[in-house]
Amino acid sequence: MDLDFWTQLLLVAVAAVAAGVIAWGLTWVAARIGRRRNAGGLIAIHRLCRHPFVLAVVAIAVEVALQAINGIHPGWTRTAGIAVILAACWLIVRSLQVGEEILFWRLRMDVADNRRIRRLRTQITLVRRVLGVVVVLVGIAAVLMSIPQMRTFGASLLASAGIAGILAGLAAQTTLGNMFAGLQLAFTDAVRIDDVVVIEDEWGWIEEITLTYVVVHLWDERRLVLPTSWFTTNPFQNWTRNEARVLGSVILHLDYATPLTELRHYAQSVIDANPLWDRQAWVLQVADTTETTMVVRVLASAHDGPAAWDLRCDIREALLTWLQKNHPQSLPVQRNIGGAEQTYADGVVTSKAAGPDGARRRRREEPHLPDPQTAHLDLQTPDHSGEDERDERLRDDRPLGEATFGAPASERPAETVSPDSSLEDSLVGVPSARS
Repeated sequence: MDLDFWTQLLLVAVAAVAAGVIAWGLTWVAARIGRRRNAGGLIAIHRLCRHPFVLAVVAIAVEVALQAINGIHPGWTRTAGIAVILAACWLIVRSLQVGEEILFWRLRMDVADNRRIRRLRTQITLVRRVLGVVVVLVGIAAVLMSIPQMRTFGASLLASAGIAGILAGLAAQTTLGNMFAGLQLAFTDAVRIDDVVVIEDEWGWIEEITLTYVVVHLWDERRLVLPTSWFTTNPFQNWTRNEARVLGSVILHLDYATPLTELRHYAQSVIDANPLWDRQAWVLQVADTTETTMVVRVLASAHDGPAAWDLRCDIREALLTWLQKNHPQSLPVQRNIGGAEQTYADGVVTSKAAGPDGARRRRREEPHLPDPQTAHLDLQTPDHSGEDERDERLRDDRPLGEATFGAPASERPAETVSPDSSLEDSLVGVPSARS
């Protein structure tokens, strides 16, 4: 290569650097103007499109300069063209993101009834993602078509499009199904961004909807990620599909002695004083009864799902605290009929047997059952075989009233005292009492 060729390459490098500096300066000026005038659009353009814009300008300058050089290899020009295509695709995708942000600034969510806005935001997000995928695919196709060797490969692919399409459809069946399900969710208004949903007993908000999956922000800061096809094949609860206002319910199981009038008045005062209530609807009703309690339900409306949850917790806590302090007999208790626990055959209790007289009659008629803890002692029979021999030795034929006094064998023999003997004679030989 001669000196003129290297000089031309140097001029190409100088043109690329100059184009890059000019493009960077334009983005810097746009950012300064956006900060001074508080223009969110210019700030977003500088933040998202600065790098792809500079790269696209430099690639275009290099391609134009290379085409002006005589005797340059075609590979250099083709490489610069591929760089232009890739930079342009990157710039278009980022521009779509800028447009989405600008539209979102106009469609604000902090309004009373944001159902329509949430639907539009969901549709804009999915359309932007679809357009981004299309731009990337078109860019890849343009790159392949710019290479002569790849053009032949592309023709062969088109010739076998039938078999390739079948294989691709079988391999990407799940992915394609999720993509079509995402479009269906966006344009059928089944679920939207920030909808309050209950999925498999998990309560949360729709945080993100893509072409293949949906992210649910649960109440305990967890994230539940589900494929978009799940929402088209499984039932789920959407609390905010028609409107954001939600009715919250509080269920209490109370005793039949509960004063309902006082409870209703206190519930009204609690709901009126709570700022989460939207001042539209509330009611206290006896919804059901059981064998031991009655089911009291309190309904109160709130602006949205999270406010309804907090309102329900506040009402439940206030009512239970009031009942504990003022009417403890209203809390459910376990009762025993007749003062003692009773069992009946076949589970049937008659009115005659359930009364106090019936309980006393059953206690008289039922046999006494031993205590399980002392039953082993009651069943032990004492042995009286030795007592019979002792009674035979002590038995004699002396008249009633006679007694035998025994003295030590060393002093005197035993004497028999009859009833006719005097007391003094009978005490002869009896030792005197010790002091």
